[in-house]
Amino acid sequence: MIKKVASTVFIALLFLNAPLAQSTDNKNVLIDEIVGVVGNNIILHSDIEGQYMQYLYSGNLKGEEARCQIIEDMLFQMLMLNQAELDSVEVTEKQVDSELDRRMRYFISQMGSKEKLEEYFKKSINEIKEDLRENITKMMKIQQIQAKITENVKVTPSQVSDFYKTIPEDSMVLIGAEYEVAQIICKPIINEEEVTLITDKLRKFKERAEKGDDFAVLANLYSEDEKTNKKGGETGLMGRGELESEVEAVAFSMRKGEISDVIKTSKGYVIIQMIERRGEYVNIRKIMIIPKASVAELSKAKIKLDKIRTQILADSITFDKAARTYSDGPEKNNGGALINQYTGNNRFEASEIDPDLFFIVDKMKVNEITYPLPMKTEDGFQAYRIIFLKERTAPHKANLKEDYSRIQNLALLFYQQQAINKWIKKKTVNTYIRVNESYKKCNFKYNWFGN
Repeated sequence: MIKKVASTVFIALLFLNAPLAQSTDNKNVLIDEIVGVVGNNIILHSDIEGQYMQYLYSGNLKGEEARCQIIEDMLFQMLMLNQAELDSVEVTEKQVDSELDRRMRYFISQMGSKEKLEEYFKKSINEIKEDLRENITKMMKIQQIQAKITENVKVTPSQVSDFYKTIPEDSMVLIGAEYEVAQIICKPIINEEEVTLITDKLRKFKERAEKGDDFAVLANLYSEDEKTNKKGGETGLMGRGELESEVEAVAFSMRKGEISDVIKTSKGYVIIQMIERRGEYVNIRKIMIIPKASVAELSKAKIKLDKIRTQILADSITFDKAARTYSDGPEKNNGGALINQYTGNNRFEASEIDPDLFFIVDKMKVNEITYPLPMKTEDGFQAYRIIFLKERTAPHKANLKEDYSRIQNLALLFYQQQAINKWIKKKTVNTYIRVNESYKKCNFKYNWFGN
C-alpha cells in the first residue's frame, strides 16, 4: 500500500505542472493535465472543465471564480474520498445498483423514455450504468464520510435562538402565505358486479388479441392508463421496482408476445403483453380498466362523510380522531394532516399545493370544514373528501414563533458546516495535497497550498 501511494504521488509530481500531450506532426496537442493531488487521488483539468461546462449550460455567466469554486469543491471531495480509503469504507454492489437504478429513473423521467435516453447517449441503459458505476461508488463513500463528520451535530433551542439573532435583518428569509390542511377521504365500496364486468371485458380483449387483433390498438381505444394508452399501452423498458408489484411479478416470467391473464393491482385491473426483455428490464403493453363505484355506493360515501362532519362541528369528535378512525386516505395516521414532500412538515406555500386543492383552500376560513367534495385519488379511483383548513399565515419574514422548524434546519446546517470546516482544517495539515500553481490566484476558503 505504501509503495502504491508513493508511486501515485511520484507520478502526480511529475505531471502536476505539465500537460499530458501527444505529438502530431511535431505539434504538441493538449490531452489533459493533472491539476490536483489529494492523497492517492488526482484531479484532472478535464474534470474541472466538464463541471464548468455544466455550470455554463445551466445559464450562468462565465467567470474564473466559478472554476476556483469547482476545484475547491473537488479538493474537498477528494479529501473525504482519501479518508474513506484510510477508513476502509465500503459500499455493497447492491447499494450501488440501487442508486444507479434511482438515477436511471430520474434521467428517463427527464428524457421522456428509456429509448430517448439510450439514443441521446448512443448507449444501452446497462452501458450507461457501467460508465457511472465507479463515480457512484466514490460518491457513496464520500457521503458516508460526510455523514460521519456531522453525525454528532445537534442543535439546542438556545443555539437555534442564537443563530437566528446572527441573521441580518435585510437577509431574513421572506416566507409566503402558508397553509396547514387536513382531509378525511371516504372511498366507496366497489361491488362484485363491477369487478366481474371488468374482468370479463379484459378477458375478451385477450381473446381478440390472441386471435389477431392488434393489442396496441385495443390499448389505445380502451385502456384507462393515461400514461400509456396514447402509446398503444407500451410502458417502455422498465426495471424491477418501477412497475406495480403485481404486474412485475407476472411480467418477468412471460415470453415474448405472450398475453397475461387478468391482474388485480392497487390502481385497477390489467392484462399485459410482453414485448421484450433485456436482462433486468422489460418492455410491455398493458390495458388497464379502473373500477367505477356505483351511484349508490358514492352516495353512501358522501352521506358517511356528512355525518362525520356534523359530529366534528358538534364537538362530538375531533377532526384528528375522526381522520384516524374513518379516513381511507394515506395520511389517516397523521390525523388527516397533509405532509409537504419538499419540507417534511405540515405547511405548504401556495405553489406547493395541488392546484385543484388550492382552488378550494384559498377560499376557506381558518377552522372551516368543507361539505363532502368529489375527488379522484392518486390511484384514479372516485371518492369523496372533507377538507379542514387548520391554519393560514400571512406573508412574513421568518421568525422563531411561526417558523421554528425552518430556522432550526438552517441552524443545523450552519453547525454541520462548522464541523466540516474544522475537519477540513485538521485534515489539510496531515494529508498529502498538491494543487497546480495556476490556482494560487483563487481566493480559496481553505488553505490547500500549505504554509
